[in-house]
Amino acid sequence: MTFPDNFLWGGATAANQCEGAYLADGKGLSIADAMPGGKDRFKKLFSPDFDWTIDESRNYYPNHFGIDHYNRYEEDIALFAEMGFKCYRFSIAWTRIFPKGTEAEPNERGLAFYEKVIDTCLHYHIEPVVTISHYEMPLYLAKEFGGWQDRQLIDHYTRYARVLLERFGDKVTYWMTFNEINGALHFPALSLGMVPKTGAGNKQLVFQGLHHQFVASSLVVKMARELNPELQIGMMTIYATGYAFDCHPANQVANMEKNQEVNGFCCEVQAGGAYPPYTQRLFDKYGVQPLTMAPEDEQLLKEYPVDYIGLSYYMSTTIDVVDPEAAKVAGNLTGGIKNPYLETSEWGWQTDAAGLRIGLNELYQRFHKPLFVVENGLGAVDVLTEDKTVHDDYRINYLAEHITEMGKAIADGVNLIGYTPWGCIDLVSASTGEMSKRYGFIYVDKDDEGNGTYDRYRKDSFYWYQQVIASNGSDLTMPEKK
Repeated sequence: MTFPDNFLWGGATAANQCEGAYLADGKGLSIADAMPGGKDRFKKLFSPDFDWTIDESRNYYPNHFGIDHYNRYEEDIALFAEMGFKCYRFSIAWTRIFPKGTEAEPNERGLAFYEKVIDTCLHYHIEPVVTISHYEMPLYLAKEFGGWQDRQLIDHYTRYARVLLERFGDKVTYWMTFNEINGALHFPALSLGMVPKTGAGNKQLVFQGLHHQFVASSLVVKMARELNPELQIGMMTIYATGYAFDCHPANQVANMEKNQEVNGFCCEVQAGGAYPPYTQRLFDKYGVQPLTMAPEDEQLLKEYPVDYIGLSYYMSTTIDVVDPEAAKVAGNLTGGIKNPYLETSEWGWQTDAAGLRIGLNELYQRFHKPLFVVENGLGAVDVLTEDKTVHDDYRINYLAEHITEMGKAIADGVNLIGYTPWGCIDLVSASTGEMSKRYGFIYVDKDDEGNGTYDRYRKDSFYWYQQVIASNGSDLTMPEKK
């Protein structure tokens, strides 16, 4: 395998899952701050009575504390540099800059914090890759406006984005407008700030909210072109390569339609610059009437598509509409049935490294834009040994298999510019709020109830990834135990 000399090896985190300090230095409350921890997190978010109320007498809110990255970012970035990171993907907390989201002027203390984070990265020659909004929109906007279903959010978001681009545009080249934008179709609470009480179950409002995000993203691309043509503005999508369970034509058709909805729709608009031809069929499926658009919206989408496509890849999806008794896989984010040829993680996610190569080829052949795998990883229960390490061969094997398939995709001709495995340091899980679901190369001493020293320890995978980066992806063997 040969990776490009300038390939961006690194890791990824999100502000709301690692920073903590949820009210420090003028920060406002975000939707992540109102999400209870525990395996039933999504169940609570989908319940008809959930209204974003924070009730600490009944729930624990792990995002309030994260892993204390807000106070330990220098230590953490130094560890990333020790691994040899070429880039670090992180997000900026919207509520550190605009606490409610509606203010006219930004919070300087929030901007100063991210200036220090960015400068620390640059000190170590680590390229910052910044997500502007990663599942943490201001709680005020979710409660008072019903989230992204309200077009007014376009102005609030673009005001926020402009502040970031103007302040950091000379230091940060790579940006992404929204994390996993197609997540709106599966968990609109995280992506759109919408819960059942505010219309999460209404596909008309969900697609309207997505349209507002599409417009906002194109406005950011336009803004970046005017500020600095060198800036690279990307989208970010969940990609779950789809398979039909068998060659039954009904399953083949169902897989085609599922791929269009899950993997294609948002990419067509943001990277292709227009709503795809199958939009009407998709809207008919959900009873969605024509969306409300401003006269200039479609032209804006056409003129200002994104520069590259960032994607998260954790699993593939298998479809069987012929057999009603086919076993479902509860852990798969986008649904589907059990694929008998794949292994399943402790959280029910079916892992499929070859599916990443297939997905990268599908995306590149369709859009011919640079691709960036900005999330990929294995959530697992890690055991800290007496000598303060973690023997995580299972994680090393998982990542090695996926890196191998990325190398094959590059050999196929795919323009892949970087790889940032998810949760390069242990952090709070987005789906469950747990710490026990660990992804990182660095172990953080904290449990699901928030107990622990928060000290950091290098896992075996730390030294393995260090070797991978040093060899530019050519040496994926197991390193000698440290």
